[in-house]
Amino acid sequence: MLTIDPVDLAAKLISTPSVTPASGAVFDVLGEALEALGFTVHRFTLGEAPDGPTENMVAIRSAGPGPHFGFAGHLDVVPPGEGWSGDPFQARIEDSRLIGRGANDMKSAIASFVAAVASVEQRRGTLSFLITGDEEGYATYGTPRIINWLNERGIRPDMILIGEPTSEQRLGDTVKIGRRGSVNMWLTVPGTQGHVAYPHKADNPVGKLARIVAALDALHLDDGTAQFPPSNLEFTGLATPTQASNVIPGEATAQLNIRFNNLQRGSELVERVTAIAKGIAPEATVKARISGEAFLTPPGELYDLVADAITEETGAAPALSTSGGTSDGRFLIQLCPVLDFGLPNATMHKLDESAAVEDIRSLARIYRRIVARLVG
Repeated sequence: MLTIDPVDLAAKLISTPSVTPASGAVFDVLGEALEALGFTVHRFTLGEAPDGPTENMVAIRSAGPGPHFGFAGHLDVVPPGEGWSGDPFQARIEDSRLIGRGANDMKSAIASFVAAVASVEQRRGTLSFLITGDEEGYATYGTPRIINWLNERGIRPDMILIGEPTSEQRLGDTVKIGRRGSVNMWLTVPGTQGHVAYPHKADNPVGKLARIVAALDALHLDDGTAQFPPSNLEFTGLATPTQASNVIPGEATAQLNIRFNNLQRGSELVERVTAIAKGIAPEATVKARISGEAFLTPPGELYDLVADAITEETGAAPALSTSGGTSDGRFLIQLCPVLDFGLPNATMHKLDESAAVEDIRSLARIYRRIVARLVG
């Protein structure tokens, strides 16, 4: 068996830029590592700008009958932004931390799982990597297309672990058993532009939009559940096309996001917002984009495997959580039970994003325990 240092592999992945949507060289690095471990690597690139092109990878290694365990993740990263203390795409270690864009979210987790499978003699079952280049974007050509690829070939994992950084204060303290859904909406109230001194010759849309905003801001969606907090609606933008103080604008717009639990459905929330908007301003329009529905994987075999491995490595039991943003579990739940578990997430998307070297190696050991129990 090959020995792979997850920190070294993570550094190679970080040093191969892959701002979302990603394709190309970063997949070469991962593909070469997996092929050396006996995985059959399938790569396919789909789509065009602005949501593509996106590359996806499905890598499979089978040793006969037994469970199929899938590891899911993404090689794309968010843009680094200005203000880093060094090159964000040149991995470096300082104060026992690996620094670089993707160190935390989530190239180190992918490297840790590669190291884990390299250290286990697979005697049965199937292992697969389901890796996309578009999780940080709209995922138009990402994980949903991986699911299509699997379905077309009759391949279905029995359980999937996603390596998103879920831990809060220390490695292993939190496992995500579900995620809230997310829907973005853009409201437009048309009017008639004119001079403020002649309001009778214009139609000001701002007041109508203000009433819509007030009605939606007062909207009570639900009280949450035992697993999820209450759904919440947040306005993220208000605008008119003119900045002149003496011009009545020709339209007024607002954008909002709703993070919702499994008491709600994205399409029903869009209908509800649309009804409120049109009840106040019948000419208003609402455009929406549902990023994903809420999902929940109740405790069971997958949770027991992950929790036991964490406890064996850290000495503590993880908490179950559905907090935080969305993950590609919102798609993968169509296939089988899904959990998210990975590194502490304090630096994800931040300047000088980093992960503790020892946490990366400890995460690889946790993943190894899971793999060994299933297919070793």
